[in-house]
Amino acid sequence: MYKSLIQPGSQLEKAALVTLEALRKINQTFPNTPEIQEWLSQGKKIFGWLCTYVPEEILHAGGILPIRITGYDREAELDDGNAYLYNNNCSFSRSCLQMGLTNDYQFLDGVVGGSTCDGARRLFDLWREYIGTPFHHVITVPRKYTDSAHRLYLAEIELFKSHLEEYLGLKITDEALKDSIELYNQTRSLLRELYELRKRPNPPISGAQVMQVIDACFRMPKEIFNSYLKKLLQELKSSKVSYQGRARLMLSGSVLANPDFVAAIEQQGGLIVADELCTSTRYWGDMVERRNGESPVSALARRYLSNYPCARMFPSEERFRRIVKTAQDCKVEGVISEIIRYCVPYAHDLPLLTKRLADVNIPVLSIDLEYGSSGSGQIATRVQAFLEMIEARK
Repeated sequence: MYKSLIQPGSQLEKAALVTLEALRKINQTFPNTPEIQEWLSQGKKIFGWLCTYVPEEILHAGGILPIRITGYDREAELDDGNAYLYNNNCSFSRSCLQMGLTNDYQFLDGVVGGSTCDGARRLFDLWREYIGTPFHHVITVPRKYTDSAHRLYLAEIELFKSHLEEYLGLKITDEALKDSIELYNQTRSLLRELYELRKRPNPPISGAQVMQVIDACFRMPKEIFNSYLKKLLQELKSSKVSYQGRARLMLSGSVLANPDFVAAIEQQGGLIVADELCTSTRYWGDMVERRNGESPVSALARRYLSNYPCARMFPSEERFRRIVKTAQDCKVEGVISEIIRYCVPYAHDLPLLTKRLADVNIPVLSIDLEYGSSGSGQIATRVQAFLEMIEARK
């Protein structure tokens, strides 16, 4: 079983995690967080986004607070979502729709989606039709990295920017975009620094705690989040808290925003030290880098299309290469692939990924689950067996 190398719950551990506790409370109050309420009290606009291929910097440069629509971070009744989205759509899409239909996101002024999979695309259509916001836009996202694909995606980003400017009645300047890019790059740099700490033999933060940090990142202005994260990094670097487990594991697969699921794995003894999720590394993995004479919009388009790839992208080798490199850099001993039921892209490429990891002697445990699952007894049994297999290989 994973454990802190100091007494859990001791004053020493609590002192080391003051900022983490503050971020946890923000997540507990979402979507009615103090930060969101403060933004609304100033008469400012808030937009929800549905996919990591939506460039937040353009929204931020227009004076908007972008927040991620993530659905419930727990198992919940989805009766309304099921009524509009047939249940062979993934439960992530139905969970997001449920929250929209029950007015949990009633404060949004706009929703921006990406045409990345059928579930996400239909979610956007239903949101526009039955929930509605003053602004809505969907971005067509190519599946390849070719020059023509980049030209298409750049045209889509320029169209999105023009649509947003028309709605706001203002011009989003290159200077505003440069400032937003700098801010978001700072977030990425700080998150990379956090993930570097996880490479330690006994990291000062658990996988479940890291997911608390990432969840909070989606739910407040980046200016505020960055200040929180700087404080957390200072606390962790001076902390005597450290974690160990029976095996070092990596999470891969579908969208995940539930720290309780990660905690359920860690309670069995598997310490999560790395991940490959659109709610983690694929979100912050690559910086926006401007080439000489390149416009900010062009730099954003290049970064977002070429970022740490989703399973929908082709060819798959670039994604597999990055997963293997991450696993090796973090000295991962096993990968847990969590796939939401009916999440087709990740289900289809799992056999190829499993073979690619087997080539470097890293085993894979595939877990099929519903979005928001906190880890059933069956999952605990399978994780236990996986850990025993890893231990037998040592």
